[in-house]
Amino acid sequence: MLPTSIALISDFFHPNVGGVEMNVYMLGANLIQRGHRVIVITHSHPPDRVGVRWLLPALKVYHIPFPTIASSATLPNFFTFLPYFRTIMLREGVELVHVHASLSSLAHEGILHAHHMGLRTVFTDHSLFGFDDAASILTNKLLEGALRNVDATICVSNTGRENTVLRARIPPQSVYVIPNALVAERFRPASDPPRKDIITIVVLSRLAYRKGIDLLVATAPRICKMFPKVRFLVGGDGPKLIDLLQMREKNQLQDQIELLGSVRHRDVRDVLTRGSIFMNTSLTESFGIASLEAACAGLYVVSTRVGGLPEILPKDMISFANPDEDDIIRAMKEAIDVISKGKHDPHRAHERVKGFYDWADVTERTEHVYEAVLASEPYDFWTRMYRTLDLGRFVGPIYAIILLVDCLFFMFLEWWMPACDIDKVEMHWNQENFVQLADRCHSTQDGNVPRDEEHHFPNE
Repeated sequence: MLPTSIALISDFFHPNVGGVEMNVYMLGANLIQRGHRVIVITHSHPPDRVGVRWLLPALKVYHIPFPTIASSATLPNFFTFLPYFRTIMLREGVELVHVHASLSSLAHEGILHAHHMGLRTVFTDHSLFGFDDAASILTNKLLEGALRNVDATICVSNTGRENTVLRARIPPQSVYVIPNALVAERFRPASDPPRKDIITIVVLSRLAYRKGIDLLVATAPRICKMFPKVRFLVGGDGPKLIDLLQMREKNQLQDQIELLGSVRHRDVRDVLTRGSIFMNTSLTESFGIASLEAACAGLYVVSTRVGGLPEILPKDMISFANPDEDDIIRAMKEAIDVISKGKHDPHRAHERVKGFYDWADVTERTEHVYEAVLASEPYDFWTRMYRTLDLGRFVGPIYAIILLVDCLFFMFLEWWMPACDIDKVEMHWNQENFVQLADRCHSTQDGNVPRDEEHHFPNE
């Protein structure tokens, strides 16, 4: 694929930590290494992360001054992002916009605005949603409106693909499946084998309802009673932490259940290698990167059979259970038996996972999607309007009005701030530039270039 200027847009990005955040960063970094120019657009992080920042390797990040309302997402507004979006696209010479996450308002608005400028769009969905509760119904209708005119969609699992096709009512042939990946070297197993007299079960998760923490609260005391040599190591924070504390206190399991609180991503491997079994009780999961990281670190995985989790690992590396107490106990018995009899080799598991999921392969497959999108014919305005009206009697006209007003606002901006008056970035990166940027990034505490040094880069 020829070098292309790409904008990755999402509310979920560094310095927040999570699966979407890591996916956006690693994709951007690998696209840069393959010769593309990549920028990231996300919201601000008070008090000082506003404006342009740099991350290794030469990843330019625009932090738009929008506050968040909940779970790192900004308030949907449809129009106030357009002046920022247009200026950045013109300044950076962007050709393709790749947005991430169904709950990201910036992502939905990026798709809406991009077509006014003739830019091609790709959307990646990282989550699964239901169809029968108010929050899911609203989210699904917003997603359907946003994806009505998108050029291509990527999902991280086949289950996620089916879910997105149903939720957004988009043609299945325009939806690709490209899994997440990980840097296997960051999750090497411990050099010393785990203790045989104690079996440590590791749980690393946000302590929230959808992560199945209620199942953990219900099953952990029963497992501790059945297997006195078992120890639980629980890392994470969230609203269900109080339930875990009460469960531990009620059953007097302070010696068998250790609560670590929030764990930084760079410390995840050190926590994982303290255990032999990884327990995942999620009620919904599109891919399950935490289970993959645990398997890469040499742990045997016990997981609920939900979403895309059955797709990620071979059967001899994971035991599945239905999301109910008794079946989780059964799967845990199976896992403890495997570990006790030495049937699981952590180093062999690491080598297998290392071969399954590689960022170079994921990036190459993403490039094929970009090529297909750039080679296809874009929608004109009237086709977009017709497809938008097809959303339904009630929602269709609302979205059509939004599209029309957005188009008129764009035309006003074209008159008010002509493209010829916006300074263009003309960077010609070479190896010396990358070394210079790397040296500057390593000299800072959080891996970013200090803001007062940004103007020293070529032609910026």
